[in-house]
Amino acid sequence: MGYKVPVAEPDMNEAELKNVIAAVKSSWVSSKGPFIEEFETKFAKYVGLKYGVATSNGTAALHLALIALEVKRGDEVIVPTLTFASVANVAIYVGAKPVFVDSHPNYWCIDPSKAEEKITKKTKAIIPVHLYGHPCDMSSIMKIAKDHDLYVIEDCAEAHGAEYKGRKVGTFGDIACFSFYGNKIITTGEGGMCLTDNEELAQKIRVFRDHGMDTAKKYWHKVIGFNYRMTNLQAALGVAQLEKIDTFVEKKRKIAKIYNSFLKNVQGISLHPEMSWAKNVYWLYSILVNSKNYGITRDKLIEKLAENHVETRPFFHPTHLMPPYKKYAVNCRFPVAERLSSDGINLPSSVKLTREEIREITSFISI
Repeated sequence: MGYKVPVAEPDMNEAELKNVIAAVKSSWVSSKGPFIEEFETKFAKYVGLKYGVATSNGTAALHLALIALEVKRGDEVIVPTLTFASVANVAIYVGAKPVFVDSHPNYWCIDPSKAEEKITKKTKAIIPVHLYGHPCDMSSIMKIAKDHDLYVIEDCAEAHGAEYKGRKVGTFGDIACFSFYGNKIITTGEGGMCLTDNEELAQKIRVFRDHGMDTAKKYWHKVIGFNYRMTNLQAALGVAQLEKIDTFVEKKRKIAKIYNSFLKNVQGISLHPEMSWAKNVYWLYSILVNSKNYGITRDKLIEKLAENHVETRPFFHPTHLMPPYKKYAVNCRFPVAERLSSDGINLPSSVKLTREEIREITSFISI
């Protein structure tokens, strides 16, 4: 089925094209070139950290963060169950055990009180994920980390520009990881980045990103690394996109307000939350469907919208319920995450959306 309104799409124009053409004409199209360093420097400055290390994607950024922090076999990493599977995957990549935690019912991210219950002598790190653009409760998470001597890796893949108590997400933990996939707030097609204020960690990430090659002795490898580099072509897109990030964030927030205005009185629909301490960037504008009060199920609503050429997405499946991860959560139930997953739907959220398009989308929900 062809969709009239996609769930997400990038907003690119002459600025991106100009940069890509410049990269092509320079012949620097692989993992060396001036746009890479420019993107790293400018994005780190935007977030408010000293060092940026661009990567091939957001998952690679998370993997490198765990490696740089020397999380290894036998360790445990606390992760939310309601998020994309890459968060659990990277823990498994390094031989650690992902320890799943339920969601907070009010704002859908990892529940700090439930996270603290999961800490053991083997716990090495916690990965809070700022889900669908809403920040985690970072004060509580950082206190837990301090009390138990844990590393904090912030997964900011879905939350470029989001704020917790007036401070940008990514600036709280030891390392922040971002994604620039095609549906993110700014994009490089594929791509990611690790950010940190710790120079030693930044240097370790750079080495592991580039096959583990010694920076002082070409083609000499002291460690086993990975080919997790971003290309100059991708970074060229990123530099142009970064110029527009504040505009994109404000458009996302405006779109959310319009959705709220049309849906606030629809019985059985819960709106995308924004806590008093949060600046939600609404990466994907999301609602919950209470089938008992609304009249039809979430899945039926998805079908109805698709029939009207409106693309949507269901929420992520809780990771602990999927076959590769069940062994890490034997006899565990996470009722909040499971309810959110079964009731949640991501509505079209492109910054290109018009008020009239949102009115039409919500008309199919309001009936």
